[in-house]
Amino acid sequence: MLLWHIVAGLFCVIATPRVQCWAVNDVTVVEDEYGILGNQTVKRYTFSNSKMTVQIITYGGRISAIKVPDAHGGTQDVVLGFDNLKGFLQKNDPYFGAVIGRVANRIGSAKFTLYGAQYNVTPNEGQNQLHGGLRGFDKVVWEPFLHKKKLTLSYVSVDGEEGFPGTVITHVTYELTPDNELIFSVKAATTKPTPINIANHAYFNLAGHASGPNGLFQHVVSINADLYTATDNQSIPTGELVTVAGTDLDFRTPHQIGPLIQQRGGYDSNYCVNTDGHVGLVFVSRVVHPESGRYLEIYSDQPGVQFYTGNGLPQQNSVDPLTGKGGVKYHQYGSFSLETQNYPDAVNHRNFPSSILNPGTIYSHTTIYKFGTTAEERMSCHNSKYN
Repeated sequence: MLLWHIVAGLFCVIATPRVQCWAVNDVTVVEDEYGILGNQTVKRYTFSNSKMTVQIITYGGRISAIKVPDAHGGTQDVVLGFDNLKGFLQKNDPYFGAVIGRVANRIGSAKFTLYGAQYNVTPNEGQNQLHGGLRGFDKVVWEPFLHKKKLTLSYVSVDGEEGFPGTVITHVTYELTPDNELIFSVKAATTKPTPINIANHAYFNLAGHASGPNGLFQHVVSINADLYTATDNQSIPTGELVTVAGTDLDFRTPHQIGPLIQQRGGYDSNYCVNTDGHVGLVFVSRVVHPESGRYLEIYSDQPGVQFYTGNGLPQQNSVDPLTGKGGVKYHQYGSFSLETQNYPDAVNHRNFPSSILNPGTIYSHTTIYKFGTTAEERMSCHNSKYN
């Protein structure tokens, strides 16, 4: 293999074993081999700027690590995951960091009608389908293409896969900017009308992936949404859009998450993002961990965001624990996810934003994950030329 190095327009080639490296505009990308699955090589891409590091693997297009500094000079990994490919191949992997598709979230009764034809897709959560079925986008090896600092992963989902109509080609692009923004963008096209709803399922804990529920409960959450999609006892939307006002789902002003979870249990709800008529990227959510000073802001062009607090992870006293990075035991309420997407089961609700992709049109989704510390924000305000 070769080491590729680009700095200020200068291109160098240096021999080195099984590693490639690109450096563009203060962002370095290193490629190495992560594992072997059958006859396919799973690769890992490590993005680094002056402050943070992000790792992506081609199995499931997964975010396997995000290491960011805190306000006190320390650095920690703030996403849950595994140390190696074997971990991600476990049956009890809860989609850690994965690209979810062809349809993220749930399809009620694992069926839908499209232009007069009924389609039965693979049920994998009781009678319903969750996150694309038994072998969704999270369980395939994506084909990588690295151009400068952008990694594009491609996958062709064939006609009939998991019961869905049409062959769909999907391109997922990851990019780390010098300003600590991880950009996740998706494009997809189809040969037949089909539902599409692609998301990323990173499990975050800004106190550090190993800090568990105690760390999560310290987080302060805000979500830019006046409404949420009501669901039945199987988490399938009823079709009703309900105001968050006066409920424990109201995060229009920041709330510490711990006391709320202790009172009500965890969260697993889709919020209808306020756009105020704006088309394109809008503010979705801000999460702060005051003790470390870390924050995460999310901007997206999707109509919904699923707020999930790791309810399905093993309980503290479980006889079947989930062992993650560094031998850490992951537990219920030890993480949060903010999955930007269309509304769940949108294919079965005419009053929801349409999830149907037709031939000749392009599905598009962009989400920005912005990391920082509250200390940096204070310094930025203090040094502002407007002060």
